[in-house]
Amino acid sequence: MKDVEQLQNRIDNLESQLAFQEDIIDSLNQRVTEHNKELAEVARRMKYLGERLRQIQDNQSSPDADPSAEPPPPHY
Repeated sequence: MKDVEQLQNRIDNLESQLAFQEDIIDSLNQRVTEHNKELAEVARRMKYLGERLRQIQDNQSSPDADPSAEPPPPHY
C-alpha cells in the first residue's frame, strides 16, 4: 500500500512540474513572438534610415546640387 501512495505522490509531483513547465514555455513563446515583431520593426526602420542617408549623401555629392535647397543654420 505504501508503494502505491509513493507512486501516486510522484505522479502528482510530476504532473505539477509539467503544468508549471508548460506555463513557462507558453510565457517564453509569447516573449519570443513579441521580440520577433520588435526586431522586424527595427529592421524596417534601419532599412528606411539607410535609404534616406544614401539619398542625402547622393544629393550632397552631386555636382548640380543646389546649395540654396539646404535649410539655413540654426542661428538664423
